[in-house]
Amino acid sequence: MSIERVAITEAAAKVVEKLKEEHGELVFNQSGGCCDGTAPMCYAKGDFYVPSRNIKLGELCGCEFFIDKDQFEYFRHSHITVDVKEEKSAFGNSFSLEIDLGYQFITVSRIFTDEEYAQLSEEEKK
Repeated sequence: MSIERVAITEAAAKVVEKLKEEHGELVFNQSGGCCDGTAPMCYAKGDFYVPSRNIKLGELCGCEFFIDKDQFEYFRHSHITVDVKEEKSAFGNSFSLEIDLGYQFITVSRIFTDEEYAQLSEEEKK
């Protein structure tokens, strides 16, 4: 049995649905830093090449969610929830689609509970 590694709040899901109406299929990617920081970035699926080293954590509203392999090492024992906040400028997130709607996706993470941790495979616990 696999545990859920990524989830989305109702508010963020509403923004995703608006973006899907406008852009079609979407993909999320959380990189290890650089110009986009560590925010979850949302792209039209055909406009973003997911690096082969990235790890798929799950799906949000039918959209795949990937994380950089190195950053995954920091979040290996964490559950990530994608939320959204109002953001009127593109500072630090100008490549992500939601900024044009006046929002920015953010993540809230927590360490797995003991029950969730017990469900991880021995490989995932390393």
